[in-house]
Amino acid sequence: MIKTFNDMRNLLRQSGQKHRIAAVCVYDNATSEALKQVEEEGIATTLFIDGTNPEEAAKRGVQMIREGKADMLMKGLIGTDQLLRAVLHKEEGLLPTGRVLTHLSVAEIPTYHKMLFFSDAAVIPYPTQEQRIEQVRYAADICRKMGIKEPRIALIHCSEKPSSKFPFVDGYQDIKQMAEANDFGTCIVDGPLDVKSACSPHALKAKGITSVLNGEADVLIMPDIEAGNAFYKSMTLFAGARTAGILCGTVCPVVVPSRGDSSEAKYNSILFALNSL
Repeated sequence: MIKTFNDMRNLLRQSGQKHRIAAVCVYDNATSEALKQVEEEGIATTLFIDGTNPEEAAKRGVQMIREGKADMLMKGLIGTDQLLRAVLHKEEGLLPTGRVLTHLSVAEIPTYHKMLFFSDAAVIPYPTQEQRIEQVRYAADICRKMGIKEPRIALIHCSEKPSSKFPFVDGYQDIKQMAEANDFGTCIVDGPLDVKSACSPHALKAKGITSVLNGEADVLIMPDIEAGNAFYKSMTLFAGARTAGILCGTVCPVVVPSRGDSSEAKYNSILFALNSL
């Protein structure tokens, strides 16, 4: 089971396979350094995609994926909205009909004994029930690719008790029943749970709560983008977490780091994307 970003790197190196990265508008040092590092480590090769303008470059990058000439797409010094217009194009994009575009993050946290995945900190403001179902499905699939044979997935809320003030929580029960029916493949789903109850056996015991996750969550499905984004920023600022993120639902992983991210953060996202293939 992958427990660190170093594990991700080592697994890729051991595989001996070099994936191809279509990198769009690599005009900044952080992205260049991240791509240089994966090339030097023999993990991947980079196809640098430029154009007369960012929109053209984004379109060319997407086309490379559609033609099977690259395995993942990465954003350089280009606006996320500019890249996503090409990714989401109905006829020539990368999101198949019926699929949901969402964001999945992973954090290596010094105070947690394994990597923690969470969705969605960047794309879907307030997930519908159908979107939340797909978030669970994508997270379970990617966790299994990371060597987690039976991912433990927590449906997060501010309390363990459903409330009429938060009607979306009513759908959690249906998602748990889907998991029990093996609709998501091998995994365990429980909720509503708060973050501490999802990730701390001690918190469960102190509250007198019983959960099939036993305080050992691999994945947190956040109720909305506000919770997901606040959690993401808090982990990096206060807990010293190393993080990465990718877009899910597309035909290949798409890395859309912030233009202000460090080379290490972009490198980690490349590792995450490559391991999710």
